Amino acid sequence: MLEKDIEKRLVQPVRDLGGLCLKFETPGYTGVPDRIILLPGAVIRFVETKQHGKRERLRQELVHSILRRLGFIVYNTVDTPEKVDAVIRDCREAVRNG
Repeated sequence: MLEKDIEKRLVQPVRDLGGLCLKFETPGYTGVPDRIILLPGAVIRFVETKQHGKRERLRQELVHSILRRLGFIVYNTVDTPEKVDAVIRDCREAVRNG
């Protein structure tokens, strides 16, 4: 499954929760996750999507660890429909508990 297909599977379920799943680009700062999920209740999640079998580059791993140290949740190597489903389940739980 291609990375763009993984991203497409993520966007609509987040919208259905009342949130946004934005393509996240930061010119001048490499390694940021591909998507930022913004949910009701000021819940933020970062998602690194990948084509199945691909891994994060070292710079991505570094930036993900920085985001985690700041207290954010970062999902890495989201490369299968099952992993997308796990992210969505967590988002539903976060909105429910928000």
